[in-house]
Amino acid sequence: MTDRKFFLVIDGSSMLVTNYYGNLPKQILFEKDEEKKKLHYSKIMQTSDGTYTNAIYGTLRTILKIIREQKPTHMAVVFDKSRDTFRREMYADYKGTRGATPEPLKQQFVLIEEVLGEIGLKVLFDDNYEADDLAGSIISKFEGPDMPMAFLTKDHDYLQLVSEYTRGWMVQTKKEKAVELFEKYNVFGDGRQMDVLPDKVFEFTSEHVLSEEGVLPSQIPDLKGICGDTSDNIPGVKGVSSAAAPLIREYGSVEGIYEELESFENEKEQKKLAKFWKENLGVTRSPIKALLRDKESALLSKKLATIVRDVPVPSQLEDYECNINNEALDTVLRRLEFKSMVE
Repeated sequence: MTDRKFFLVIDGSSMLVTNYYGNLPKQILFEKDEEKKKLHYSKIMQTSDGTYTNAIYGTLRTILKIIREQKPTHMAVVFDKSRDTFRREMYADYKGTRGATPEPLKQQFVLIEEVLGEIGLKVLFDDNYEADDLAGSIISKFEGPDMPMAFLTKDHDYLQLVSEYTRGWMVQTKKEKAVELFEKYNVFGDGRQMDVLPDKVFEFTSEHVLSEEGVLPSQIPDLKGICGDTSDNIPGVKGVSSAAAPLIREYGSVEGIYEELESFENEKEQKKLAKFWKENLGVTRSPIKALLRDKESALLSKKLATIVRDVPVPSQLEDYECNINNEALDTVLRRLEFKSMVE
């Protein structure tokens, strides 16, 4: 990828949160009481004037390392701005199980967006859309044979963006998991090495998505339509998770499943369908009653899980050129008191 154009989209929210919790003092990390956690905020990495920097430090190091080693010619860093997006208008409980963002992390969201912009990177966030919608819109606008793309994230929602021209750089929780995936798919055998990618990352193609998730990238929203997603509080259809992938492979989509199911008008005919699913798709426990009961939830859940790909984003490729302003970077590093990075 280094001898031609390469566009990398980074899920900045995911990266910042990972670095925040990865660089927290143990007194906060292992404390369950929120008020007691606040008593130790002073131990979080910060500047002499009290600006919290533990998440920014790790995020900035990671992004600069990627630029140095993976050499993207174009880059965008996308962020969530609020949970009150159009999805919450569709479903009031969307992401409703998540706790409040800790104040030290909230402050660093604002600051990292400013810092990355200052050093010359394209930063995007929006009041009404999430980071993955911005990523999807950028990818849909620019991907093609002359512009290979990748996205870097831990969020499996992004897998629906994988295509012939776009790869998913999925960050694994541990390096051992990345190694396991490299060995499983014999990626070493085609000349690629792990050091081509950022640390703890495995590169997903459409084939890998199908193998790991059981459906094609374009069917990830359908999968979540049936299975739901506890992290985003997407309800799905209760008790049908194991049947979701084989049914989606057979009928193509959530809508296709219901079209087939509703063509069987009575319980006797539905039993024949359940038998077909068992013998041909390996669906041992009939999900018919649950599917009929939760149709509205399934269709809503698919909509919630579908990444929007037509959000207005800067349309000129030049806007995303990856040119770090070294003078601005030096100023930022000194202001944040990142002495080891300055050196």
